[in-house]
Amino acid sequence: MMTEAIIPLLSLIALEVILGIDNIIFISILADKLPESQRNKLRFWGIGLALIMRLCLLALISWILKLDQTLFRISDIDFTGKGLILIVGGLFLIYKSTKEIYHKTEALQSDEPVTVKKASFGKLLGEVVLLDLVFSIDSIITAVGMVQQLWVMYTAVIVTVVIMLAAAKPISEFIAKHPSFKILALCFLMMIGVSLIAEGLHFEIPKGYIYFSMAFAFLVDVIQMKTIKSVPHK
Repeated sequence: MMTEAIIPLLSLIALEVILGIDNIIFISILADKLPESQRNKLRFWGIGLALIMRLCLLALISWILKLDQTLFRISDIDFTGKGLILIVGGLFLIYKSTKEIYHKTEALQSDEPVTVKKASFGKLLGEVVLLDLVFSIDSIITAVGMVQQLWVMYTAVIVTVVIMLAAAKPISEFIAKHPSFKILALCFLMMIGVSLIAEGLHFEIPKGYIYFSMAFAFLVDVIQMKTIKSVPHK
């Protein structure tokens, strides 16, 4: 019986890690706004709270499953608790991504001085918690749809969060060192926001398409960066 659960466990861990990339990128971009001494703290608390949320949600599986029940209908579209959470989370993600892209591009090119408010640790942690909730609910419902054994879900969640903790700092440092990749990551989050809204409206965009397109864009950016470095400066 244990052997039969290994393949579903590994499959679920792989899927959870892929879904967790969105969370890591979002936390990494927010952590970049803080002083160096507080960045690890935000990453730790953000991912740690994601673990606590997912474990609590697993303990409330019966309630989670009720989120898929129709609450009301508008223009032949059924709105569920899960759908409303995904729509709100998607809108928030699009708003934050658009705002960050503006500050990194248009605002910096302006001749007028741009006043950027210092972000507090508490405010950024609150934003992380909001997105943690959205991604956690999506993650747990995905897990429930893939496996039936509760211990497999708990194990996958814990292993995934450990991987996220290990990967958060390297990813954050890489994004901070390469501004072009930061813009790419923000565009990636914007696409995830659109996919969350679409999923909330029962128009699901296969995540494989999104991740493949972003992987291709990442590859093009890497090639461009290597090409620029290899061109001799006159």
